[in-house]
Amino acid sequence: MDLDTLLTEQVNPGSRDIDARPTAEILRIMNEEDRKVASAVSDEIPRIAQAVDRIVEAMRTGGRLFYIGAGTSGRLGVLDAAECPPTFNVSPDLVQGIMAGGDAALAKSTEATEDDPETGRRDLEHRGFTVQDALVGIAASGRTPYVLGAVTMARALGALTIGISCTPDSELSRAVEIAITPLCGAEVIAGSTRLKAGTATKLVLNMISTAVMIRLGHVYGNLMVNVVPRNSKLEDRARRIIAESASVSNERAGELLKQANGNVKTAIVMARLAIDRAGAEAKLAEAGGRIAEALSR
Repeated sequence: MDLDTLLTEQVNPGSRDIDARPTAEILRIMNEEDRKVASAVSDEIPRIAQAVDRIVEAMRTGGRLFYIGAGTSGRLGVLDAAECPPTFNVSPDLVQGIMAGGDAALAKSTEATEDDPETGRRDLEHRGFTVQDALVGIAASGRTPYVLGAVTMARALGALTIGISCTPDSELSRAVEIAITPLCGAEVIAGSTRLKAGTATKLVLNMISTAVMIRLGHVYGNLMVNVVPRNSKLEDRARRIIAESASVSNERAGELLKQANGNVKTAIVMARLAIDRAGAEAKLAEAGGRIAEALSR
């Protein structure tokens, strides 16, 4: 597919004279275009759900999640991966972001690397990617050779492959097992896929990583129960989460947190089932760390 035929490269008629508009009008035009993004992502929920379920399945058998991309797409993948350990207290190895050009490209673009499929394959191989893992290739245009090279390698291994692009019937969507394609339309600034396409990609990545962590048991109700109280702010948050989840006072929540050796999940199960730390830990181990399941056993 030629670059000038891509949806993400088309000229938006609603912003043709944006450079002559007052500042407030520029922002209004951008905001109106951004409103279209959520709807485009909503249309892809069935595919996103399928991707989440398959990633969870892979992780429960020892697999990991890898994002790979170039430019804005690569940076968004790296960002989402980097947020998982501090947010959900998981290993940095569980969700990994790979960027064309490496860490240096996060701040300074290295366009040449994105045109080489062999580099994409090699970068994925260097991370130790295996058939147990899942790969999410990210390319707004759906045609980035770097990403396609990595996807080809992952498929050859028999691993799960997922593609996020913003162009209909793209090379990426045809190359992967699960294609997620939010169609946001032409950008406010022609070809600037860091705008609507970038926002759509960020929303999809938020949904994937968050839903995966929910399914793995790192959230109870709508509370972040994997928080580790490493400082006073986090300790206060942990107490409030225990108090809310177990319907106890903040003071009692603090006592439970100490008895649970700082583990919020253990403290909640201790309170809800009126058992000691060892019993709560055993219940959680049997339930794979999922509080709801531990309470129902």
